[in-house]
Amino acid sequence: MKALVYTQPNRMEIQERPYPQLVAGEVIVKIEAAGVCGSDMHAYHGRDPRRKPGLVMGHELAGTVVESADARIDAGARVTANPLITCGRCDHCLQGRGNLCTDRSMVGMTRPGAFAEFMSIPSSSLVEIPQGLAPAKAAVTEPAATALHAINLSMRALFRPVPECKTLVIGGGAIGMLSALLLRSYGCGDITLAETNALRRESARLNLACKVCDPTVDAPADSAFDYVIDAVGAAPTRNMAIASAKPGSVVMHIGLQSNSSEIDMRKLTLGELTLLGCYTYSTIDMRAAIRAMHHGAFGTLDWIETRGLSQGAQAFDDLDKGRAASAKLILQPGG
Repeated sequence: MKALVYTQPNRMEIQERPYPQLVAGEVIVKIEAAGVCGSDMHAYHGRDPRRKPGLVMGHELAGTVVESADARIDAGARVTANPLITCGRCDHCLQGRGNLCTDRSMVGMTRPGAFAEFMSIPSSSLVEIPQGLAPAKAAVTEPAATALHAINLSMRALFRPVPECKTLVIGGGAIGMLSALLLRSYGCGDITLAETNALRRESARLNLACKVCDPTVDAPADSAFDYVIDAVGAAPTRNMAIASAKPGSVVMHIGLQSNSSEIDMRKLTLGELTLLGCYTYSTIDMRAAIRAMHHGAFGTLDWIETRGLSQGAQAFDDLDKGRAASAKLILQPGG
């Protein structure tokens, strides 16, 4: 089968790889769409020691089951999947917080992923795709679940309901776009999105119907927002998030572009800010996200861009060079 392989930093190649082996409790999925995640780009740049050269990446997927070693799953089922494979036994798993499982592995990281024609995955990871939802849109379920998980966590800490919050979303990538769209569906009417890439700013203007700014030219005002989402996670965006937050507000940190930075702990303390971290989602979040997507909570998703898997190397290069206007590139085998 054909697969897009990470061969060395800043290099992806189409290669022939063996068809996956079917083992007990797993299924083989024919991949119809697979999204490029920011974490895939992080690995592409050689900055993720967990993703080693020779790996087939890709963990945002949609496809059809073609073989099943689980009597409960039939061939022909249309599915997306939770790429986090958890132990199911630890306290976190038993609490329904499998994203925090300390014995987890992951599709596209510790085992071959979805940038291929076929992929194997445990049947317990599968999430059914609603009838009528196109594969390219269903592949956005994974980042949509991240946005949903983050906003649901935030709502437990916010002192006022989301519709009353003046909100700043930092980053116009998929997580930022999806967060803004979901907030809009929850009734939040005052949203500003900050994005440095001009192509993505224009896409946000066309698809989000919210205020859009270039923070390098028109920085968000200090202490002006009730709720801030950092969907980038770099030192400058962390500083922007803390600076722009009102006293008593909530800052949700989703992105992790860089690992460490100094933040204004004095403001965090004196302003009684709530700073939250968020890692991925649970399978329940994924099911909720795909239902919300099917019912229009994330809009039409017309801003996503599809390319053939054979164009995958160019897609990574375009994302790296800032030439892609879309916040989400989807690769489709056969193209």
